[in-house]
Amino acid sequence: MPGELIFLVEEAPEGGYTARALGEPIFTEADSWDELKTRVQDAVRCHFGETGRPGILRLHLVRDEILKAVAEHLAIDRQEVADSLFGK
Repeated sequence: MPGELIFLVEEAPEGGYTARALGEPIFTEADSWDELKTRVQDAVRCHFGETGRPGILRLHLVRDEILKAVAEHLAIDRQEVADSLFGK
């Protein structure tokens, strides 16, 4: 087993976090970041047993964020932008 196992962590839509190991069939979830760390360690221990576990568990948090459109950000009226691009 490699020395490091990476978990892809995402914020769950209903709150909390989900964590999925890359390259191993390990998945867990929790309501808080601290609880997730404990659950990841427990899931790895359960999957590998007492031997063959990686020495490092890396939690890679991926966050999907939607930003306002440029026209709204600059406080320009959408209709003005549409008119300037496509004509009246």
